[in-house]
Amino acid sequence: MERIFFTITGTRYHYGHEFLEPKMTVKLVKEPDNEYDKEAIKVELEGLGHIGYVANSPHTVTGESYSAGRLYDKIGDTAEGTVLYVLPDSVICYIGEQTE
Repeated sequence: MERIFFTITGTRYHYGHEFLEPKMTVKLVKEPDNEYDKEAIKVELEGLGHIGYVANSPHTVTGESYSAGRLYDKIGDTAEGTVLYVLPDSVICYIGEQTE
């Protein structure tokens, strides 16, 4: 199965992203009631909670990453992702096992 990549954005509004490392697991949680984006997918980390969002703009999606809109129908209400790269301006992850 081909990996689906996504970019974490908005980390500067929470804890930053300097502490993230490859192979860390993040949890994706759909936010259908988000007043700014009906396809919003929140990113959480165990012990910290909300750390950012899946990027959903051409200006915030990095490389071959899916936007939240492209990813939204490919996951359940929640899913797991794995950090692949921590770059100066973004964090690239891929989808792991899906959960309900």
